[in-house]
Amino acid sequence: MDASTKYRVGIGDRVDLSQWKTDDADGVERAVVEARTEENALIIADLQHKLYAQHERSVLFVLQAMDAGGKDSTIRRVFGRVNPQGVQVKSFKRPTEDELAHDFLWRVHQHTPRRGHIALFNRSHYEDVLVARVEGIVPEERWRKRYEVINGFEQGLVNGGTEIVKIYLHLSKDRQREKLSERLTDPAKNWKFESGDLETRQKWDQYMNAYEDAISICNTEHAQWHIVPTNRKWYRVWVVSEIVRATLEGIAPAFPEPKLDPVAAMKLLEQMNGD
Repeated sequence: MDASTKYRVGIGDRVDLSQWKTDDADGVERAVVEARTEENALIIADLQHKLYAQHERSVLFVLQAMDAGGKDSTIRRVFGRVNPQGVQVKSFKRPTEDELAHDFLWRVHQHTPRRGHIALFNRSHYEDVLVARVEGIVPEERWRKRYEVINGFEQGLVNGGTEIVKIYLHLSKDRQREKLSERLTDPAKNWKFESGDLETRQKWDQYMNAYEDAISICNTEHAQWHIVPTNRKWYRVWVVSEIVRATLEGIAPAFPEPKLDPVAAMKLLEQMNGD
């Protein structure tokens, strides 16, 4: 099966994350995959250039994961060749007091992509049915209503010309322990560690339940989820690059027709040079 569709959640499926692989690299040649990832990065950059020039459609990529799931490195590897003028990365963390005083999507709306642009949500509006739920930031009667609001919000973006792709980077609990240990023992990674990482890890099962509900309830035809095995960085990056490439190829952006006749404009330019 094509890697860009292999990990897509079926419409109407009830997600049980224990049944989804966190490592699926058996039989896959790393060297081949890494070469393909580099090829994808170049093609993604070309397609993003055309999307920006055409200025008709936009794309929103939502990345969710537990701590140490590799969201940052995935963005860096997959989108490292694109023109930064046409791509915005936004991370949504625990809401501030000001944000809590508004509706939960208030802080999200202003960061959705405008036409011709790609937005990358490193954590997203789904934090409001994940962290807000598990950490008790809002009462259950409030967060339970948010799934329907999220589906409507995403439908509205799609109606306005935004393609939405949602990716959950599926990391095993054992692999997360290894990654957190690296952050504690490697001086170059100490800065990544936060005490909250351990508190979140203690609530692993609660977060898995919250993710299962969010992915199951908010998996729609207009904004489908992918659950990508994440234990091996090179495999995860390759799969995400395949999803991104396939998404942009599906949009098929193209350079717009020139506003002036290039031949006539060239003649005019030559005349001006002669003056």
